[in-house]
Amino acid sequence: MDKPVRRPTLSSALFYEEPRAALDWLERAFGFAHIVVITDAQDRLVHAEMRYGDGSIMIGAEWAQFTASPLNIGGKNTQSVHVHLSEDLGAHCERARAAGAAILQEPADQFWGDRTYRARDPEGHVWTFAQSIRAVSREQAELASGLRIEGWT
Repeated sequence: MDKPVRRPTLSSALFYEEPRAALDWLERAFGFAHIVVITDAQDRLVHAEMRYGDGSIMIGAEWAQFTASPLNIGGKNTQSVHVHLSEDLGAHCERARAAGAAILQEPADQFWGDRTYRARDPEGHVWTFAQSIRAVSREQAELASGLRIEGWT
């Protein structure tokens, strides 16, 4: 028997009007790699999974009444995907911009010790990319933000 595919404990699925185009764009813009692509007899995408680092994301079409691309619901999002990068957030942002991503937030340092940027893909999904740049204690984060933080590790 073949070894089963290793899956992360938690993964997200995004729905696209044009899922096959989304696969190509996510690879070009964000550096995601195809894990699996499943198509039907008419060559329509049924299910796909992409990997980045040790995480994965599922990509699919609008296959049921409760699934929709932001493109078809006025640009609304019910979630934002967060991707943690190990290096070179600035270069990643420029790669995404060159591929046509709308950069909603330019790279900026955050009070919790990450540098982040936020991008919108061609169908309207919002992605946040982060890179840890410094260690910050709970006390330092509270002081910098003016917020009360519980469970900081």
